Amino acid sequence: MNHGPNSNDAQLPPGWLEITSMDMEAQGVAHRDDGKVVFVDGALPGEWVSAVSRRSKKQWEQADLTEIHRESSQRVQPHCPHFGLHAGACGGCKMQHLEASAQVAAKQRVLEDNLWHLGKVRPETLLPAIHGPTWGYRYRARLAVRNVIKKGTVLVGFHERKSRYIADMRICKILPPHVDALLLPLRALIGSMAARDTCPQIELACGDAVTVLVLRHLEPLAEADLQLLRAFSQQHGVQWWLQPKGPDSAHPLQADGAPLSYSLPEFGITIAFRPTDFTQVNPHINRVLVGRALRLLAPRTSDRVIDWFCGLGNFTLPIATRAGRVLGVEGSSALIARARENFDENKALAHTGQALAATEFEVSNLFEMTAQALMAHGSAQRWLVDPPREGAFALVKALADIHQARIAVEGAAALPAEVQTWQPPQRIVYVSCNPATLARDAGLLVHQAGYRCTAAGVINMFPHTAHVESMAVFELDA
Repeated sequence: MNHGPNSNDAQLPPGWLEITSMDMEAQGVAHRDDGKVVFVDGALPGEWVSAVSRRSKKQWEQADLTEIHRESSQRVQPHCPHFGLHAGACGGCKMQHLEASAQVAAKQRVLEDNLWHLGKVRPETLLPAIHGPTWGYRYRARLAVRNVIKKGTVLVGFHERKSRYIADMRICKILPPHVDALLLPLRALIGSMAARDTCPQIELACGDAVTVLVLRHLEPLAEADLQLLRAFSQQHGVQWWLQPKGPDSAHPLQADGAPLSYSLPEFGITIAFRPTDFTQVNPHINRVLVGRALRLLAPRTSDRVIDWFCGLGNFTLPIATRAGRVLGVEGSSALIARARENFDENKALAHTGQALAATEFEVSNLFEMTAQALMAHGSAQRWLVDPPREGAFALVKALADIHQARIAVEGAAALPAEVQTWQPPQRIVYVSCNPATLARDAGLLVHQAGYRCTAAGVINMFPHTAHVESMAVFELDA
C-alpha cells in the first residue's frame, strides 16, 4: 500500500477519489469532478482510493474499493476474520476497520447532520457520547440457520454482506464469549437433527444470569430431536424455547427454567422479560443510558411523568423511583401486562425509603395519536419518549397541533376549549434508534410546538455497526 501524492497537493490523479465523510451505512462518501456523489464500501474519511462502480444513477453511484492510495490514520486491523469486503464476508458488522472512538465520532456527525439537514435543528449543547465495551456486548441477536447440502454442513450466524446467504461463521466476537463458543456446537446440533431443513432461525436472549435460545421450527419436532435439544441444554447451560409460529407462540422446552431478567442497579430495579420481548441489545450501555436519561429528565416528587412507548418499563420503573406520579403508555397489550407485573414485583421488593411512585399503564396506538387523544392522557411536567425506528411523528404532531391552536396560528385545527387548560410538558427526553426520524420529530418540536433542543448526543449501543442510537433534550421555550 502506498501513500500517494503529498497530502498538501489538492490535485488527485485521474480516477482517484478523496473520501470526505461516512454515510449512515458506513460507506465512504466522495465526489467526482462533476459533483456526482460516490459511495465507496470499505473506504474511510481522509483516504484517497480507487474504486470500481457497481451501480450508477444520475446523481450518485455505489462503488467497490479496489485500492487505498493514502490510508486513514484511524484504519485498524479488523478483529474478526469474517469481516471484510471479500466474498462470503459476514454482514453483521460494518465498521470493524475503523478505530472504536472514531466510530463514535462518525456517528455523532451523522446525528448532527441529520438534525440540521432534515430538521433544521442545532442542539445548544452536544452531550458526551455514551460508549462502553466494544466486544462481547450483543446480548440479543437473531441467528439465521440453514442446512447447506453442497457444503455438507449447517450454517448458523448472520447473513453475508448484501446477500441472502448465511455467512460461514465460526466465531463472532460481538456476541458474549459463552455464546460465541456455541456457534460450532449449534451447527453440529442442528446437523444431527431430523428437522435440520425446517429450522430457519435461532433467536438469542441473554439476561444477567440466564441464556435462552429460541428455535424457530416450521414443522413439529420429533421426540428424538427434543432429546437432542435437552442434552445440549444440559451440557451448555442454556434454555431452549420453541417457536412453531409467530413470536407469541414461543414457549420453554422445559418448564423449570429460571426467568430472564436484567438489573438496573442505580435504581434498585430488576426487569423480567420473555426472550421474544423487545429489550436493548447491549445491557452495559442500557444501564448508563437509563441513568443519563433520568438525570436529564430530572423528575421531581411533585411531577407527573409520562413514558411514551414504555415497553416492559425500562424507563418507567426508574422514573417511578424519582417522580410523584407516572404513566407508561405502549401499543402492545402483552408488553403492558409484563410492565405491570414488573412494577408489582419491584414494588413488593422495594427497599425502605425507595418506594415506587403511583404508576399506571395504558395501551394506546401511539402511531394514531391525535391532539384530542393526547389531552385525554392528561398533563405532565416531563415526558420520556423512546419510540421504535419509525419515530414518534403522530405524538409530536399532536403536541404541535395543540401549540398551534393555543397561540391561534392561522389555519390551525380547531380543538376543544380544554386546549387552553391542558399543559404541555416542560421537558422532553427523546431516546432514538434512528437519527432520521429523530430529526424529523425534532423539527416539529422546535418549529411548530414551541420547544428548544437544548442537548443531543449519541449512544454507541451497537459498536462496529452503522446503527446510530441517540438522545435529545427539548425544553419548552418560555
